[in-house]
Amino acid sequence: MSAVASRGDAMKPILEARNLVKRYGRVTALDHADFELRDNEILAVIGDNGAGKSTLIKVLAGAVIPDTGEVLLDGKSVHFRSPLDAREAGIETVYQNLALSPALSISDNLFLGREWRKPGWRGRWLRTLDRNRMRREARDHLNSLGLLTIQNIGQPVETLSGGQRQGVAVVRATAFGSRVIIMDEPTAALGVKESRRVLELMLDVKKRGLPIILISHNMPHVFEVADRIHIHRLGRRIAVIDPKRFGMSDAVAIMTGAMPPPPPAEWAA
Repeated sequence: MSAVASRGDAMKPILEARNLVKRYGRVTALDHADFELRDNEILAVIGDNGAGKSTLIKVLAGAVIPDTGEVLLDGKSVHFRSPLDAREAGIETVYQNLALSPALSISDNLFLGREWRKPGWRGRWLRTLDRNRMRREARDHLNSLGLLTIQNIGQPVETLSGGQRQGVAVVRATAFGSRVIIMDEPTAALGVKESRRVLELMLDVKKRGLPIILISHNMPHVFEVADRIHIHRLGRRIAVIDPKRFGMSDAVAIMTGAMPPPPPAEWAA
């Protein structure tokens, strides 16, 4: 009985969207779109340009308010009015441009907008930052995900390689994301070696119990790390496939309309 119950809990969506509609004038970006992210999984979201996947992700991240539809977190309806609302609910996003401040240090970027202040009157009245504590915690967070190549926690982000910058953005998301991590094209501007490290980081994050939404055009990367693949087309979800049962060519064919999607009864469980 307990095994059945635990399996049921694992199948229950952590983050869910139902019948999302978003229109921009005559353009329908989301046409009654649905979405489900389960616990302890990497769910890839793929779709052709203009399919509406970016709008879907922006709704989940609080950057876009849908015209109609519902978003649920842990089974409860939520109404995000800004990315800050989503962050406070435990949903962190690693954007393609990383949203880092190049001139600031690694520790400053990790705690940007969430700075620790010194205890007592110095923090309360003088608003003095507790930089030593932030550096210690930043180092702990980097070490926890194996980013040992970054030796100086106080060095400016602009001095890091592309892969290291992506790593800092991932660490920032995992440090504060308590429920869901969204990763938007995390390997788009990286070389082979740095892309490999980011994929390993994603698997490490999953091992820590955080589910990940991966938006990517890189099919080999998607099929390497994803547990399920959400295929978006013409503003809605048309299939959820198991990368172990379907190949990359099948996914592209379904995504572009060259191949009919499998019926819902055959979607990845």
